[in-house]
Amino acid sequence: MTRTDPPAPGEATVITVVRAPACHLCEDATAALGELGRKFPVRVQLMEAGEPDGAALVRQHRAPMFPLVLLDGVFFSSGRLPRKKLAKALAAARSAAVVA
Repeated sequence: MTRTDPPAPGEATVITVVRAPACHLCEDATAALGELGRKFPVRVQLMEAGEPDGAALVRQHRAPMFPLVLLDGVFFSSGRLPRKKLAKALAAARSAAVVA
């Protein structure tokens, strides 16, 4: 999935999180996304790095750390989730959807 257009009005941003076993940064990211989900329209897809789809995304994006995070199919981060940067991106997506 590759998407560069902002979500349509009322459409949630899809956040894909590829996790690894026993990954404390993955657990932290999942908790942070739960908090952000109360403020922004998001749909979180959790994937395991050991599963075929998750492994394919890790190879495609060459993620050096977990979790790998994609916004609407586009690379956003790997490793510790930058919460402020994500909140800004979600706010911008919401604003762009309202203007469209």
